[in-house]
Amino acid sequence: MKISILAFDLSDNATGRADLLARLLAPRWPVEVVGPRFGDDVWRPARGGGVSHGALAVGGARRYPRFAGHWRELAARADGDVLYASKLRPTSYGAALLARRRRRRPLLLDIDDWEVGFFRRAGAWGTLGRALNVGNPNGLPWTWLMERLVGRADAITVASRFLQRRFGGTLIPHVRDTEAWDPARYDREAARARIGIDAERVVMFLGTPRGHKGVDDLVEAVGVVGGDVRLVLVGADATGESGRRWAARPWVRLVGEIPFDDVPRYLVAADAVAIPQRATSDTVGQVPAKIFDAMALGRPIVSTAVSMIPEILDGCGVLVPPGNVVALATALRQLLDDPASAAELGRRARERCREHYSFTAARAALFPIVERAVAAMR
Repeated sequence: MKISILAFDLSDNATGRADLLARLLAPRWPVEVVGPRFGDDVWRPARGGGVSHGALAVGGARRYPRFAGHWRELAARADGDVLYASKLRPTSYGAALLARRRRRRPLLLDIDDWEVGFFRRAGAWGTLGRALNVGNPNGLPWTWLMERLVGRADAITVASRFLQRRFGGTLIPHVRDTEAWDPARYDREAARARIGIDAERVVMFLGTPRGHKGVDDLVEAVGVVGGDVRLVLVGADATGESGRRWAARPWVRLVGEIPFDDVPRYLVAADAVAIPQRATSDTVGQVPAKIFDAMALGRPIVSTAVSMIPEILDGCGVLVPPGNVVALATALRQLLDDPASAAELGRRARERCREHYSFTAARAALFPIVERAVAAMR
């Protein structure tokens, strides 16, 4: 029995969630991640990582009416016996609904973001403008339509409590393979040398540094901490406008996108990991996957009290108000100045990750969902 996981854009960082689902399911069933590729290549961190991708290159047909010619082939690529759509987007969930119409089979839906919330960041007028953008296959009107069709899925999984309250379903957070990501397996000194760090203390942010993730707040906060502290931004584009601005600060170092399987080889270099989410319509339903990266690797974490982050870091992380640069700087300084307490915080974070946010914990919830959907169809 093959499972087709449908991603809405294989050149986007959303591929990370689709690949996570594939890694969780692969020990029991053959899995392929399929979907359109609107960019030039598959998202770089996902390349060569052991997950099979069936990408449909969109080329110049990124908008309607030209994109309409891709729907038939997109649905045909989802040839598994079970369909699992990653995200409430037309080119993932919509394509899965079309594929099921062609051949009846179980359809699961995974929701890890409130997609409509992303369109609300610019206020009422901005939202209105996006509502009129019918040429984008994943634009607001079509994404809104996907929310209206949630009930057509045979089962739903979600990545946060907010999403669970809104859509129902079973909570499957962004878990990590805590056995493979054992910090004892990785050379911390080699990791520090890899990013050009010697005796300096390192605050690290690892991920796609978009505005709602609070990287501007973090850059300012580390500047306030001062001294020998360096901020390493892994996943930042040094050629972009934000990247150039951050790199101009003497305490900031930029590292580009890295393969997902290389994350531990960088993250173990950190003395503290910062996840300074802002409180916006983008983040209300979002849980940053990088929290679980840091927890699995036993890194001390400073984050913000947004979404279900306080629940996840209960007793094993430091929380500050979102958007508060002074509070963020104070928390980072306290951690960096007390290495013993920081190490204990990291140890507790790893233990909590092993218990609640590991592959083992997620599979215990996910496998029965697939099995029940298949049994019901039979």
